[in-house]
Amino acid sequence: MLGNAKEASMSEVRLPGEADVVVVGAGALGSSTAFHLAARGDRRVVLIDKFAVASQTSPRAAGLTQQMAGHEAMSRLARRACQKIADFAAETGQPMEFVRSGSVKLARTDEHVAQLREELARAERWGISLRSIEPADVPSLSPFVSPRGVLFATHNPEDLYLEPVQIPLGYARAAAARGATVVENTAVERLLVENGRVAGVATVAGEVRAPVVVDAAGAWTRPVAQSAGAAIAVVPTRHQLLISQPLDGVRPEQPIVRVVDANVYVRPDKGGLMLGGYERDPQQHDAAALGADFEIGQVPLDLQVLRRLADLVREQLPIFQEVFARGLIREHRGGLPTVTPDGQKIVGPVESVPGLFVASGCNVGGLSTAPALGEALAELIVDGRTWLELGDMRPERFGVELTGGDAMLAAARRQYGYQYWRVKPEAASVSG
Repeated sequence: MLGNAKEASMSEVRLPGEADVVVVGAGALGSSTAFHLAARGDRRVVLIDKFAVASQTSPRAAGLTQQMAGHEAMSRLARRACQKIADFAAETGQPMEFVRSGSVKLARTDEHVAQLREELARAERWGISLRSIEPADVPSLSPFVSPRGVLFATHNPEDLYLEPVQIPLGYARAAAARGATVVENTAVERLLVENGRVAGVATVAGEVRAPVVVDAAGAWTRPVAQSAGAAIAVVPTRHQLLISQPLDGVRPEQPIVRVVDANVYVRPDKGGLMLGGYERDPQQHDAAALGADFEIGQVPLDLQVLRRLADLVREQLPIFQEVFARGLIREHRGGLPTVTPDGQKIVGPVESVPGLFVASGCNVGGLSTAPALGEALAELIVDGRTWLELGDMRPERFGVELTGGDAMLAAARRQYGYQYWRVKPEAASVSG
């Protein structure tokens, strides 16, 4: 991960007074959007962030991809993103290292056996390389996994993983190389609105006038949009992971492993293993109440959450009992990805405020899909249409009851806590 936010800093630049598009937020989604706009060569693009480029939630992600999704459009998005990661260096001129390790899903309940069988049927229709494997064969792919208690398993050889900071940092640098102005350590105080439409941004260093603004501010998406009178239903939600010290037998090409009912994932990382997952009662935050100087690195972490998740999969992943018992933890990190009430991303125009677009609601999967989402949003801004069906992601799809208050928090908590469940329980309970 990025050791110091200042390591990502680019040269000091002067804030321009005008632009064609201002992108607020230089994480994965914002940097990707800025690059794809700048690469067209016909727009003056400003990418602006309150902090250094690629210094907040994006570099703290797990860096996983998953091409099998619940909807065909989302699978198309994930597959396109994987292809763009593979082509990243050629397209951007920036380095990209990744491992096409594939991924394995493990079902331990009858309900999730049915879920994985349904995924196999959809994958066949959608042209995704997904197959079932015998639980007893899983250790041949992932020797640290025990098949004990596993009823059914699937394997997709095409999924990949990567060090996450490469995406936002690479796109920001590539955008700058193509003429975009990248402004760091400059807070956007509010959006400018004139005659009911966006007119630019007001920052601590002055105004930038622009007819189009993209709110890709991550955990700060909601307050940025609220300054223009738009209510965006996203909840910054703490997500944590750990990376172990190097362990015997771990190799980079071993697949990502997901245990469906426990909502736990594992992948190799520099000779060790990464463990992350989704607790049932996650810590949710109100970005507007965090304070002007708050950074994602200040999010309070709790290793006991990961210990409880490891205990849920102790039969299938006994290695983590040793990791905790011997203190073999190299890194413990976390961020504030944005979660929506329906688990779908928020990408597209805000109809009530013409000129305002949103790229948020990552639902802990925005990093890996950012290459394709940024491409699609740039096409939409410039051409008025795009290859990706964005209807289910439109920013104002929620009713008033889900754009704030307890109902929004409860719905987002349910989506987060049952991340891997296709059918989520009506009420999320606190995990043990």
